[in-house]
Amino acid sequence: MTNIHDIVEEAGLSLLEGPEGLTLTDGTMNVRGDFTRMLPRLKPANLNRELLVKAAKVKADGDERPRAVDATAGLGDDSLLLAAAGFDVTLIERNPVIAALLQDALERAAHHPELSPIVEHMQLVEGESVELLAHLDFIPDIVLLDPMFPGKSKDAAAKKKLQMLQHLEQPCDDEQALLDAACAAHPRKVVIKRPIKGPHLAGRKPSYSLSGKAIRYDVIALPR
Repeated sequence: MTNIHDIVEEAGLSLLEGPEGLTLTDGTMNVRGDFTRMLPRLKPANLNRELLVKAAKVKADGDERPRAVDATAGLGDDSLLLAAAGFDVTLIERNPVIAALLQDALERAAHHPELSPIVEHMQLVEGESVELLAHLDFIPDIVLLDPMFPGKSKDAAAKKKLQMLQHLEQPCDDEQALLDAACAAHPRKVVIKRPIKGPHLAGRKPSYSLSGKAIRYDVIALPR
């Protein structure tokens, strides 16, 4: 198994362990999984306005929580929103360094009084989504796809952090295979996060879309 510190070193970065958690750094900029900064968005009035929550909404099936798979988990922000909105979420992350940052964030959040009840509904699995989606032991209600795309943020710091992560994980190289695997898992919806003016994933027209200022969610509704 490849050591994550070797992967980080090959990318010209460093991975540090400290009191604030596991940190990826290039010497000037740091990236760390941190769900506490999401707390304002988790307040009920704000959460219900989140485009992702609106796009992922499904009809309740009795008392059971709906199940979601975030097939491109990254640092887990979208998964946290889904878990706060009532989903049990399986997070899939293929890059071992990003997965380590995410696992560290989940473990720290488990000791936070406001975040703990949410992250207990989040389970991280490291691996390739195309393979793992084919071997789920449950039928998800939602599969969320957020293939990495080049950042166009005017925020220089946000753009640099995205570039650091792109040193580790390149944008999806087979969008069709990813979309096919998501649909083959038989969810009620495949929810796809895209840039506001970005093309449809793998050229597939969605059933409908919800758009914000910079982000669009394309929703493919599937028969059950």
